[in-house]
Amino acid sequence: MLRNIFAVLAASSVLATGSLSAENRRDYMMIVGSTTIYPFSELVVERFVDGSGFKTPMVQPTGSGGGLSLFCNGSDELDPDITYASRPIRNSELDKCRKNGVDDVVEIKIGYDGIVLAQSADAESISLSRRDIFLALAELVPNPGDGESFIANPYETWKDVNETLPATPLEFWGPARGSGTRYIFARLGMEQGCRTIDGMIELEQDDPWKYRSVCRTFRDDQVYLKVSENDELNAEALKANANALAIISYGILEANSDIIRGLAIDGIPPDFQTISNGSYLISRPLYLYVKKSSADRYPGLREFVAEFTSDEAWGEAGYLRTQGLIPMSGDERKRYAEIAITLTPMTM
Repeated sequence: MLRNIFAVLAASSVLATGSLSAENRRDYMMIVGSTTIYPFSELVVERFVDGSGFKTPMVQPTGSGGGLSLFCNGSDELDPDITYASRPIRNSELDKCRKNGVDDVVEIKIGYDGIVLAQSADAESISLSRRDIFLALAELVPNPGDGESFIANPYETWKDVNETLPATPLEFWGPARGSGTRYIFARLGMEQGCRTIDGMIELEQDDPWKYRSVCRTFRDDQVYLKVSENDELNAEALKANANALAIISYGILEANSDIIRGLAIDGIPPDFQTISNGSYLISRPLYLYVKKSSADRYPGLREFVAEFTSDEAWGEAGYLRTQGLIPMSGDERKRYAEIAITLTPMTM
């Protein structure tokens, strides 16, 4: 379904803009992917178009998983040239790329972002551990009666999860499956909290499948509401609900600090310093994935990638910093800038 929708959009755009030749019917780039990176992309696209005269790329926010799926479908004019991802590409996705002839994938890390639990600035402030997060969000939790079996999550308030917390009803807003934000939050938030529970490390060794099912699966009831991946809208909605916590990117938190706050996790608040130095533990790298073959087919691709990876954009004082991008170290930027210039494909 996702590919069909994107193909219709792409085909309509091709018809609207005309063609360069029978072999190459469009003369602009097509980009899909992470909604987290989309706000950064808007700034880069604006600078790229204003400074170069190239046509505006077609950019479709699809989520990381959806974007990588479209990216790996092939290399014809209805397939995207670049995808944004808020997690690394998986081996299964590389296998799909290879199967469909996409064997020139260039991986460019652009920086870091934190994933935060945000609440209304007017709500009672709480601080959570990753253990609290697991017990509140997991589909299955250890049976309090025997500590060995698992039961459907019965917890309805924060006090049920941890008696030191208030009796506020549990209510989370977050993305659906396929979202890079959800994937990283499950791995770095829920799973790490799960591992603090007696017997879970042993379960990982004895039954890895059961371990992953318990530690990474979100509950599917009214406690966890799957909402739009438009974090700006979610931030605005928090103003009207003092109980709700939203899983959003740090960039959105920083841009809306007058109306929402981020919760400290294991005693560490989410801010620029704690994310950049690694002490805030729910953070992630952000990536561009580029088809090298598209650089010779669609005008401006090299220039667009160069703009995204310029010091003026991703540097410590770059314009993407204003949107919440956490810059990489100088050595990392140098490494990925070289990959961006040469468009060196990753080993598949």
